[in-house]
Amino acid sequence: MYSVYILKSQIAQRYYVGYSGDVEERLRKHNSGGTTSTRPDRPWKVVYTEVCSNKRAAWLRERQIKSYKSGEAFKKLINGGVA
Repeated sequence: MYSVYILKSQIAQRYYVGYSGDVEERLRKHNSGGTTSTRPDRPWKVVYTEVCSNKRAAWLRERQIKSYKSGEAFKKLINGGVA
């Protein structure tokens, strides 16, 4: 089972969208500096997760979320359905 997740930097107030089979392990990797793109803005916290049926569904959902990053739909996701 795969999940799409949104991380928020606790320093830079920046968001990162990704997908993984193990969100907790992936968060550890982000926070340990194991991911180049998120290294400068550590630490990160998970602000949203969504379970998908398979890897492809998670990848497609990640792309969809990235397409409306910073828009109203993105704000609804990270605010629990409230824009």
